[in-house]
Amino acid sequence: MTKNKQQLLIGAHMSIAGGLDQALVRGKSIGCTTIQIFTKSNRQWAAKKLTDDDIEKFKKTQKEFGISPVVAHSSYLINLGSPKKDISEKSTDALAIELERCEALGIPYLILHPGSCLTSSEEECIKQIAQNLNKVFQRAPGKTMVLLETMAGQGSIIGYKFEQLAQIIKLTKNKKRIGVCLDTCHVFAAGYDFRIKKKYEDMWKEFDKTIGLKKLKVIHINDSGRDLGARVDRHTDIGKGKIGLEGFKLLFNDPRFFDIPKLLETPKDLADDKRNINTIKKLLTAKTKKELSA
Repeated sequence: MTKNKQQLLIGAHMSIAGGLDQALVRGKSIGCTTIQIFTKSNRQWAAKKLTDDDIEKFKKTQKEFGISPVVAHSSYLINLGSPKKDISEKSTDALAIELERCEALGIPYLILHPGSCLTSSEEECIKQIAQNLNKVFQRAPGKTMVLLETMAGQGSIIGYKFEQLAQIIKLTKNKKRIGVCLDTCHVFAAGYDFRIKKKYEDMWKEFDKTIGLKKLKVIHINDSGRDLGARVDRHTDIGKGKIGLEGFKLLFNDPRFFDIPKLLETPKDLADDKRNINTIKKLLTAKTKKELSA
């Protein structure tokens, strides 16, 4: 009996203009097998309530196209680590609402920028992020996981060191609902080099020792417009930045991560996304192609 090939889990962030289901339509049009969306406007605190029709259309379209998983990204306004009480409370409320929306839509992962300490200490900020996550999980029960995203380290942002994410996870009570999204541009800008085999393996060894590979649920696929360790977040097309193609070739041919959705957030329109996906497919070895349906 022939074993069914596993899909190459590759996609991109898709616009929800015209309705949540339209993100799936856009993704399907360029060959995505997984996509990322916002479930609401990412630049506003308020969220228009999801209707039964919104939910039904989304689930029906997802089933029809077979795009799975769909991953959500939380609003950029959210800062669980803010020393400003009003922002901290608004952030906690907003994240709980976004988790509820994901639960209603059947979305398993909600990606979160951990937060920024601004005027507080790193230690205080990490503790506050974990405390607010505990509140969020109590307010919004369910299966959807929050994935802490690895950050580039601009300003007073938390999450550019694996140790920072590990500490947040350690202080969070509901371990089953928290994981990690690794962003290739961000970790490179933060100083983690993975452009050659040895450094690639060293990075993942450090990740596994510090956080644990079991916590890795999603990978953002972005080249970096800035140099290693610059701590500046500038996404660019695959192979056109400072990371180059070799690091992505190592990643996409690593069987440990075949079942991890990999999502582009490169500067774009649909044609750009399709071009970047094709660039990635050209990096697959004959051995990988035998194992994956690409």
